[in-house]
Amino acid sequence: MSDGDLFAARRDEIIRAEAPLPARMRPRTLDEVIGQRHLLSPGAAFRSIVESGRLSSMILWGPPGTGKTTLANLIAKEVEGHLERLSATSAGVKDVREVLARADQRLGEGRGRTILLLDEIHRFNKAQQDALLPGVESGQVILVGATTENPFFEVNSPLISRATVFRTEALTDDEVREVIAVALSDPMRGISGMSIDDDAAEGLAGRVGGDARLALNSLETAATIAEGRGADTIDLATVSEALQRRIIRYDRGGDRHYDVVSAFIKSMRGSDVDAALYWLHTMIRAGEDPKFIARRMIIFASEDIGLADSSALGVAVDAFRALEVVGLPEASFALTHAAVALSLAPKSNAVKRAIGASNAAIDDRPHGEVPPHLRSGATEGDQQFGFGVGYEYPHDSALGVVAQQYLPDAAKDVILFTPSSMGDEKDLTDRLDKIDRILGKRSRGPGRPHS
Repeated sequence: MSDGDLFAARRDEIIRAEAPLPARMRPRTLDEVIGQRHLLSPGAAFRSIVESGRLSSMILWGPPGTGKTTLANLIAKEVEGHLERLSATSAGVKDVREVLARADQRLGEGRGRTILLLDEIHRFNKAQQDALLPGVESGQVILVGATTENPFFEVNSPLISRATVFRTEALTDDEVREVIAVALSDPMRGISGMSIDDDAAEGLAGRVGGDARLALNSLETAATIAEGRGADTIDLATVSEALQRRIIRYDRGGDRHYDVVSAFIKSMRGSDVDAALYWLHTMIRAGEDPKFIARRMIIFASEDIGLADSSALGVAVDAFRALEVVGLPEASFALTHAAVALSLAPKSNAVKRAIGASNAAIDDRPHGEVPPHLRSGATEGDQQFGFGVGYEYPHDSALGVVAQQYLPDAAKDVILFTPSSMGDEKDLTDRLDKIDRILGKRSRGPGRPHS
């Protein structure tokens, strides 16, 4: 070994020794990976592909700290080929083209294929992804991308269509505790001479959201604090001090943003007030735009509650106005008030269904003419053509409803709104039946004949 090689080996050894705990504890084989059993259990598609050596381009997608980079590195170890690494945070089109040129040269010289590990692939813009596409398409490189964002949104369709997407999942609390135990039991790479009590291990595992990297960084900080105090056991208070506060994994521009908003809406729709409040305050504490939250509740009030409780829309709009008037943190009371009210309100999607039915009716009958008696008839000339003639004024009727046609001839029989049996909409049924009988309309649905 040359002096240069000895120097490089010594440098790498020092770096490994001084590296943060997550880097030192990075698994060296697929069997050392904790979690991701859906990818790594015997017979799983991912493991079978990697162990076969017949690798094709893939994208690893999942939350932070779930092993995407680790798996990418292990793929490179398992599969024969030259390894190239790029990070989308620092690489540009020039870097991509240089990698492809080197890969093409290796193929031409019979030195095998190139595996390109591309971290944070979602940060590549369209031009960068387009530059990469020819190399992936032709097989010059085998792309292994890693991303925390939904690749179906962030990666160009032509590129993603040439890659298999594998999803990594947040570790369970038990798996995080296993990660902690391994780090404390490995004398060479881990934390020697230190233990952790059960409450502290459980508390740490429960507060990192399935993020193994965060768990190991926090463990290392807690161990440093405990060692400074002459202790050889990490307790729950030390863990809390290391974490400082509850870690909220949330990115206003990323997947977590959309997932939490989705959970908030679906919790209100499912009438689970506790879940709705949990997700609401997750967003507020993470710095989500409160007006975005309030707007979503306004939409929800009509889309998922509608006329089952007509006051729901007013509650949501009032919460938005309160936010504009007083701002946060005081407006959190109004937002919470609205979230509770919307969660507990009876639910109906009759308004949403009516929108869909209305659009479908317009698409089916796009040229419906306004019946002559409903037209303006503002001038004598209009009236000569029969416009406005024959219109009956509903207020002249004792019932406030008169038998006349309001829809175009082509759509005169369509039924677009059908109330549910929930909340106040149930009370609309009788009134609609009376109106429908006067207007000569057919029944509004199965089991809803006119009485």
